[in-house]
Amino acid sequence: MTLHPTPHKTNNKLAACALAFVLSLSGCASNKGQPTTQFDFGPVLAPAAQAAGASTGGINAFASFGALVVTDVTGSSALDSERMFYRLSYADALQARTYANSRWTANPLQMMTQRLKTRMGQAGAKVLSETDASLGVPILRVDVDDFVHDFSSATQSQGVVAVRASLFQGHTLVDQKRFVHTTPAPTLDAAGGARALAASLDAIAADISGWLGTLNLQRR
Repeated sequence: MTLHPTPHKTNNKLAACALAFVLSLSGCASNKGQPTTQFDFGPVLAPAAQAAGASTGGINAFASFGALVVTDVTGSSALDSERMFYRLSYADALQARTYANSRWTANPLQMMTQRLKTRMGQAGAKVLSETDASLGVPILRVDVDDFVHDFSSATQSQGVVAVRASLFQGHTLVDQKRFVHTTPAPTLDAAGGARALAASLDAIAADISGWLGTLNLQRR
C-alpha cells in the first residue's frame, strides 16, 4: 500500500486525515487478516565502480592488511526484532511507528552484520569471525545510531542510516568515525523504505571500506 498524505500546513483538516491514514498502517492499527509482507536488503550486487574495474572508494581499500574481524552490529533493542519502523518527522519526530503488515525477514542488526561482512569482502578484506581471529587481527565494531524510514514531509521520505564505526587492533582503539547516509525512498510505503535503507547501508559500507583503507594498518 502506498501512502499519499497531504502537506499538513496547507489544510489542517486534510492533514489530519492524511495523518490518520498513515497511522492506520502502524503496528497499533487493527489490520488482522491481511497478509504480512517480508523485506530484506535485496541481492548483493557488485558496486558499479568495481564492476567497471575502477579503483575508487572502498575498492582495494585493504591493500595494507589482509584479514579483518567484523563483529555483530549492535544497536537499540528496538532493532532486535523484525518490526519495520517509520517516523513522521514533519508531524512528531519523537514518535517511532511500525508498519502493521510489513516485516523484515530477520532482525535488522543481523541483516546489517551480514551485509557489512559481504561488502567488506567485496572491497578486498578477508573477513573473519571473532572465534576465528588470531591475535592482532584488526577488529571492526559498528554501532547503529539510526535506522528508519523517515518522512520529512507528507510527500517525501528517505531511508536514514547512521552508525559509529570503531577499529581496534589488539586492545587499542585505532580510530572511530561516524557515518550517516540518507537515500530518497522511491515510494511512500514500507517497500520504498526498505529499498532506501538498503541503499543507505550499502553507501555506508563503501564509506567504511574507504575509511579503513586510509588507516595504513600493518598486514598480519
